[in-house]
Amino acid sequence: MKTIKVVAAIIQSFGKDGESLVFATQRGYGEYKDWWEFPGGKIETGETPEEALVREIQEELAVIITVDRYLTTVEYDYPAFHLSMDCFWCSLTEGHLTLLEHEAAKWLPLSDLRQVDWLPADLIVIDAVENELQKGRSQEIGFEGGI
Repeated sequence: MKTIKVVAAIIQSFGKDGESLVFATQRGYGEYKDWWEFPGGKIETGETPEEALVREIQEELAVIITVDRYLTTVEYDYPAFHLSMDCFWCSLTEGHLTLLEHEAAKWLPLSDLRQVDWLPADLIVIDAVENELQKGRSQEIGFEGGI
């Protein structure tokens, strides 16, 4: 089975009440159109995962991010391929979020993370995000505001 190596950004912000928010995007194309995912994409030859993530987020959302720290790697078998996805906590450093490839986007509070239809591999990431945020280990990264 073919393996596709990708990266995903878990972009965190904080609401007016200090509640942690996580950015999610809805796919606007392909077999999994309308499913929700963390933004990111494929690693190109010669790129580190962090370099790929900065490039992909700039291409998809027209912003510059800082890759703050590693969260998890998800290994998932879809029917046609094996996905290996490195996931990182990221913060926005420049620009305003603009959807260039996605149908929609949301800032989701921890309590609503499971209220959208996530791609199966991204559900595994949700487990890791919830675990970190519930244990209070997340860094205060991100920015105030939304899309």
